[in-house]
This record gives sequence, structure tokens and C-alpha cells, in this order.
Amino acid sequence: MALKAKDKREQKNIVDWDVNTQIQNILKMESRNLNYEKVAENIVNQLQEYLITSKQKGFTLWVSGWIDSAVVSTLAALSGAQTLVMDLPIHQKQDEVNRASDHMDWLAENFENIERNSIDLTEVFEAFKKVLPDAENIQGRYLAEVNTRSRLRADALYAQWNEKNYLVVGTGNKVEDYGIWFFTKFGDWAVDLSPIGNLYKSEVYALAKYLGIIPSILWARPTDGLHPDWATDEDQIWATYDELEWAMVEYDNGKRKENFTGRDNKVMEIYSQRHEVNAHKMEMPPVFEI
Repeated sequence: MALKAKDKREQKNIVDWDVNTQIQNILKMESRNLNYEKVAENIVNQLQEYLITSKQKGFTLWVSGWIDSAVVSTLAALSGAQTLVMDLPIHQKQDEVNRASDHMDWLAENFENIERNSIDLTEVFEAFKKVLPDAENIQGRYLAEVNTRSRLRADALYAQWNEKNYLVVGTGNKVEDYGIWFFTKFGDWAVDLSPIGNLYKSEVYALAKYLGIIPSILWARPTDGLHPDWATDEDQIWATYDELEWAMVEYDNGKRKENFTGRDNKVMEIYSQRHEVNAHKMEMPPVFEI
């Protein structure tokens, strides 16, 4: 597969290849020795095939200004199908908005099949908060409002599905979506397909480097962009992604926290607790017998 943006990427020298070692140091785990040109080709082919099978007309997704959505939106663009990238801020920090805009600019410069739209959902979010009854559980209300941000974005994306027949593309990776289930039910998990769901976070970074994702996104600390205190993913989880990748591999091999000491014991406890408590998010609603 010829990557349409590759020549422009090399001419503009968007990514300094000395970054290679630094990126690998962000998130460390035993390498699966993936060929990222082949990975990109496989995902793009599957995007094309699924679009044909679904009888839809294109793709849409939220571009957040972080690594996962940057990679997925680039892969969608490489499919050649119409791809609507959307900036959907809700009280976002300006640097997050700027990164998302810069990435969408880069996509538009490199791909003719890119459409873009920006819908500020802040007023909608605030209006929704006002109609809720008085909070009886302050912490519960806080979490409800945090997750409402994600669900409002899903509503905006599926509005485009209704209008344009564009599939909503998920941006979750293997650790977040299938390890600790770090997503909002009926929010960022309300998607039609999950192109990078088989990639660990470190592999998403490696694929991003191959695709030429802009440096400001490569170096942004991962966050879900939902919390008003700007908490990063690691702030919320109390573990780094390299630790979670290690724990996911060990857990899948039958290891539990009792098999480890020190920090490894604590990381495995964090991973196990999130993996087991949040597993309900992946279950289909039960249909009762009559």
C-alpha cells in the first residue's frame, strides 16, 4: 500500500527521527516486532472492506488532540473514503483544541477525502447540568457529569451517521478498551468499529511515528479530556501505560498480584481491580426468561 502522505511527511521533515528512541522510552514492554507498514496496510484494507460490507458512505470520529484519535483518523483518511473529523470541545484547554486543529490541518493538507467540523458542546453540557435535580451524591454527580461529556460527543457523532451515513470510528487501544475498560459506557465506546483495538499503547505510538503524526501530539500526555481538573490518564489510573501493558500480559498469562512484590504487586492490583470491576461494560444487557 502506498501511503499518500509519506512523501510530504519526509519533505516537510515533520518528525525528527531521533525521536525514535525517546518514544520507545515512554512506554516499554516486550516488543511483538510488528511491521508498522504492514499493520497500517492491514487496518486500512479492513476499513475499506467493512465500509463496503456495511453499505455506508464514509467515516467520522472525534479528533481529541491526543495520540489514539490522531492515528485512527489518519488510517481512515488513508482508506480513501470520505472521512469527517470533528473537534468537539467541552471546556477544553486551549492547547488541546490547538493540537486537534493542527492535526486536522495536517490531514486536510495531505488527503483530499477529509471533511472537518467543529462543534463547541460547552453550552449544551451546561444546559444539561441545569435541568438535573439537586445532587444527593456529590461524587456520583461529578462522575455523571464527566461521563456526560463523552456521551454528548457520541450524540454529535451519531447525528452525522444519521445525516451522512458515516460509520463512527472508535479510537480505543488494547489496554484501555480491552484491559482496564477505560471508557464511558454509551460514550466513547458507542462506536461501529475499533481499528486499533489490537494495539498496545506503545504500539500506537510506534504506528503514529510511522504515519508521521505531528510532534505536539506525540508528546502530549494521554488524557480522556473529561475532567475539569485536567487529570491525565495516569493521574486517574495511578499507573503508567507501560506498567499496564506489562500487567495485562502477565494477567493474561495467569499471574495475579500475589505473584509479585513491591511496585509490581501494586500495579497488578490496580490492573486486576479495574479489569474485573469494569468488565460489565462489555456485557450485553441480559434478556430475561419468561
